[in-house]
Amino acid sequence: MSAAAASEATASLAPVPLEIPDFQAYCGQQPPQFQNEAELECAKILDYYAIPWEYEPRSFVLEQDEDGRVAEAFTPDFYLPEQDLYLEVTVMKQSLVTRKNRKLRKLRERYPDANVKLFYKRDIERLARRYRLDIAS
Repeated sequence: MSAAAASEATASLAPVPLEIPDFQAYCGQQPPQFQNEAELECAKILDYYAIPWEYEPRSFVLEQDEDGRVAEAFTPDFYLPEQDLYLEVTVMKQSLVTRKNRKLRKLRERYPDANVKLFYKRDIERLARRYRLDIAS
């Protein structure tokens, strides 16, 4: 990966300054800092249906270096405690999702009891159409 591509990828990880509603079903300790509009809209859907949820409550270690330091980890966007289900929301183009799918495979191998569902851009777009959400593509 070129330095410019790495810089661009890192820049896209900064939290998006969004107006955060007063969530009623949110179970976390700190106010959520969503990475994109799609995460915010998913949170609104969960809240609307009174589904208790947490935002990025846990990171799963996927690889460690020889000194035991974390070399790779995966942090799902949402956790639904009543369903014991983690949700990851990605709005990346389908052609760029390979890395995320690889991490999800590693997570399932290393943590077989973790229940994780990945929502792709097309899934988010379907939700947006169904619930008339304003999600920028």
